[in-house]
Amino acid sequence: MKGWEFTATHQPLKVVEKPDPKAKPGYVVLKTLAGGLCHSDVSALEHESWMPMFNAPVIMGHEVCGRITELGEGVEGWKVGDVVSVCPLYAKDGTTPGYTRDGGYGTMTTAPVEQLVKVPEGLSYAKAAAATDAGATSYHAVCTVGGIKPGMNVGIIGVGGLGQFGVRIAVVKGCNVYVATRKKEAQELALSLGAKEVASSITEFADKHLDVIVDFAGGGQTTTDAINTVAQYGRVVIVGMAKDEAEINTMSMILKELTFAGSQGSTTDDLRDCLELMATGELDPIINTISFDQIGEGIDMLTEGKVKGRLVCVYED
Repeated sequence: MKGWEFTATHQPLKVVEKPDPKAKPGYVVLKTLAGGLCHSDVSALEHESWMPMFNAPVIMGHEVCGRITELGEGVEGWKVGDVVSVCPLYAKDGTTPGYTRDGGYGTMTTAPVEQLVKVPEGLSYAKAAAATDAGATSYHAVCTVGGIKPGMNVGIIGVGGLGQFGVRIAVVKGCNVYVATRKKEAQELALSLGAKEVASSITEFADKHLDVIVDFAGGGQTTTDAINTVAQYGRVVIVGMAKDEAEINTMSMILKELTFAGSQGSTTDDLRDCLELMATGELDPIINTISFDQIGEGIDMLTEGKVKGRLVCVYED
């Protein structure tokens, strides 16, 4: 197998060859069909604080769609040939694709059965890979942690790789969605996804009685604004990590009896729901595809902010 290997911060990924993986108990071996590129991989390459999360050297890529080629001892309910998406979190042994075990930037990879979700018939491999992180992470934040229900007024801050999913998911779930983003192009995208109104700041929707606000930016001030804007008894969910700190108005928290919650990743249930929503066509994210040889260039594109939507490497089937 071949893969793009991460060795250390400030070091470019390099293509390496390794023996094909073998299935250990409770695991399957996958032929990678698609591997999503994520901006968090750019952060890992640039910031030393990410190094403790990695068991380097390791082939990067935590957004994986693959076909099962081998079953490990004790694996039940799956068969060779099944096409699956891999939930990046909650492996029983604590491993994560692209971080502590080889991931989707490789032509082959492995996954424990508890991270597997079957890909619906007809859904593209690229979308199935993108669903594992951006899709399911957004679904988890908006639906599971945010607790949205039809008819609610929902605020979304940021319309990047995750935010575009969040906007559309809330719209499809029957909510009135109000979006805050400063970029004109992102505002137009939000409206095309079904948002009722867009503005440069969530504070401009203070009169909309926002039951839930999901902050996909995490820019510090965006979180402060969300807490000050959300309605009485409302909920603010923080997903983005553009800044490590935000100033919290405790008076707003107390007098409005707010709930403030963090949201990280997703569960296999979130991923399954997201895949099913994508299979209906109602959730149809912007996907840009590249080849295996272009992964290094893809990382540069993410670094330079040149990617609209999600970037996914698609392998030969």
